[in-house]
Amino acid sequence: CTVIFTRLATRDLHKPISILFCNLAVSDLFTSFSGFWIALLFISNPDITIFGSRDMLAPYALYTTSILSTIYNLVSIGIERYLAVAESMRTRFRVARNHSIAVVFVSWVLAFFLGCLPLMGWHCLHAERSTSVLYSPFCVNYLIFIAIPNVAAAFVVPLFTYLRIIIILRKRKLRMQACGQATGTYKSAESQVARTSISIWLLALVSYAPFFAGVIFDATNRRCHTDLYPGVYIFRNCTAMLITLTCLGNPLLYTLKLRTLGAKLKALRCLSAARGRACTI
Repeated sequence: CTVIFTRLATRDLHKPISILFCNLAVSDLFTSFSGFWIALLFISNPDITIFGSRDMLAPYALYTTSILSTIYNLVSIGIERYLAVAESMRTRFRVARNHSIAVVFVSWVLAFFLGCLPLMGWHCLHAERSTSVLYSPFCVNYLIFIAIPNVAAAFVVPLFTYLRIIIILRKRKLRMQACGQATGTYKSAESQVARTSISIWLLALVSYAPFFAGVIFDATNRRCHTDLYPGVYIFRNCTAMLITLTCLGNPLLYTLKLRTLGAKLKALRCLSAARGRACTI
């Protein structure tokens, strides 16, 4: 909420990357709300989160939608950063504000469509043989259809784009060294991008790899719910906690300038105070 508020209030949304950052914060907010909804259902009736119920379709669908939107945002941010760095090298394509708005719209439409497929009938309320053990009443084939391509995209695309950014910055540094120019700025930029890229990729790996492992376990396991209780469900809850922690890690990594964020909040506070004094005068 702080990220959304500061970016809206300080008019940063004229930058294409700021639109993607703000949308990522909205996706993380939806993930937190849907996870809280599932937690309330577990507190009120723990059995429906284990054996499945029609009441779990809506919160699980919202949870899936928000996670998919977050993944698409991470991929979009990586691609936008790559195009921004490679722009001055050889490409004539410039990412504009309209492009970012279109990407946000398409990512949410795709996330809602894929996430709400169980609400449209792709569930296992009446087909217990193919139901998921961890996420009843979702079907195992639906989880495989959702998890494999999207988790692969979350790992492969950011890894490729950020590696390309590091390579481009290193080539520029070597070219400037050959010309006898100072390279301190590029060296600093290269190390900062490398640290941020590794952090982003590791956060995605730690967050989504356990969920992917749970889907694989679902697909290969045919035992009853009661036989797997409670160990497997503790693992499921841990994967949900890791995904929720990603919602806290994303603002730190992508805003990453906590001093800048604090300065913006201080500027907003001073601006509102100045307006108050002007109105009094």
